[in-house]
Amino acid sequence: KGKGKTTAALGLALRASGHGAKVFMVQFNKNNPKYGEIQAIQKFLPDFTVVQSGKGRIMVRGQLLQEDIDESRNCFLQGKEALLSQKYDLVIFDEINIAMDYGLLAVEEVLQMLAVRPPHVDVVLTGRSAPQEIVDAADMVSEVNEIKHHYSAGIKARRGMEF
Repeated sequence: KGKGKTTAALGLALRASGHGAKVFMVQFNKNNPKYGEIQAIQKFLPDFTVVQSGKGRIMVRGQLLQEDIDESRNCFLQGKEALLSQKYDLVIFDEINIAMDYGLLAVEEVLQMLAVRPPHVDVVLTGRSAPQEIVDAADMVSEVNEIKHHYSAGIKARRGMEF
């Protein structure tokens, strides 16, 4: 249901980095340091910090493990700490909407964090199924819809394009 949400957030982060911004990104349920974007960030962008969490496995609503909850909580707390530290200009919570949708994080806790964010810090939340309360609190909301993707034709993910 829409490829490109993380890619769009990374594009924004790249633009911000190009203007000297310090960026912090936490990725929920993504834990693969071999992703091309992670390697590029580590190689070329010293003021861009990425923290990955989870096992990178497909989670099924109703079949979540305590480990999933703990990983999501830890990921959220690291992002929240970065946001409140005032060391960063942009903080990205990649796939946090899915974490809230699956009940791994409480929507109210995310709203409370957003309510106390320092004014100079921009925050990006990505993922499908954003809770309406989050949409209502946001300054800007974008939706990425897949019109056509080669996955549908059975073409596998390609190194350098999808990861």
